[in-house]
Amino acid sequence: MSLSPASPAPCQRSITPLPGNHQRLDGGAMFGNAPRAVWAGWLPPDDQHRIRMACRGMLVREAPAQGAHHGERRILVETGIGAFFSPEMKARFGIEEPQHMLLAHLAEQGLSDADIDVVVLSHLHFDHAGGLLSAWEEGQAPRLLFPKAQFVTGRRQWERALTPHARDRASYIPEIIALLAASGRLTLVDDAQEGAPVLPPEGLPADWRLHFSDGHTPGQMLVEVPMPDGPVVFTGDLVPGLPWVHLPITMGYDRFPERVIDEKAALLDDLVARGGRILFTHDPEVAVGRLQRDAKGRYGVSERWGDEAVLST
Repeated sequence: MSLSPASPAPCQRSITPLPGNHQRLDGGAMFGNAPRAVWAGWLPPDDQHRIRMACRGMLVREAPAQGAHHGERRILVETGIGAFFSPEMKARFGIEEPQHMLLAHLAEQGLSDADIDVVVLSHLHFDHAGGLLSAWEEGQAPRLLFPKAQFVTGRRQWERALTPHARDRASYIPEIIALLAASGRLTLVDDAQEGAPVLPPEGLPADWRLHFSDGHTPGQMLVEVPMPDGPVVFTGDLVPGLPWVHLPITMGYDRFPERVIDEKAALLDDLVARGGRILFTHDPEVAVGRLQRDAKGRYGVSERWGDEAVLST
């Protein structure tokens, strides 16, 4: 997998990390075959051996170019885990806040879910797509939020969600899939030849690029947004947080860990060469990091930003 340079942005653009609900997950599962003595130094576990994880989205606002006749376009990349689970299930999956935090943070931006034009989903696991649903109410079926939005995801990921493997069946919520299918607003993106970037479908800015990764789940779709001081890539679960920038570190949830490592190496090499940044979906502290590589060939970040960051042209 490689990323290709994109053309300059044609309009005023801002990128804002958008926190959703936090979740506590088993540290051993999140770090695969890395020993506890290593990963506990990065993300200390609680008394149940769980680490605190963000479920962060990315809000992109595109102001019209001078002389254009259309208004601001608002694009949300991922929706986090949301608050659709019952209290019992929230406790099981370690979800901290009872309310739908992504909606609360949208409101801080002066927006509601009805103001979003496009929702891009890297993949459809519930910790990335659960925020599409309304918060749990006793005796009420969940509703699909974002009533005016076009939903965009990869075709192979959609097919996986329709017929999941036994290994990851629990990661998909049938209600989400059914509501997306019934919305009439779902756009599926086909992969290009391996290693080639994919032009975005109608509804997304023409200078964005989409890239696909298979190590974590089939057809995971990574979004690249060009910015004057280097592109920003939302890497989903390929590089979910700062510790996973270390090349050998993978998750127990990855279907092909060796492929994850190869895909990461190609992505990180390219981002270092182009001064690129990653927006991390699961890191509890670091929302955005600029990639670097040291004299020993190890990847890291030279700059980092928290959820208060606003990156703009």
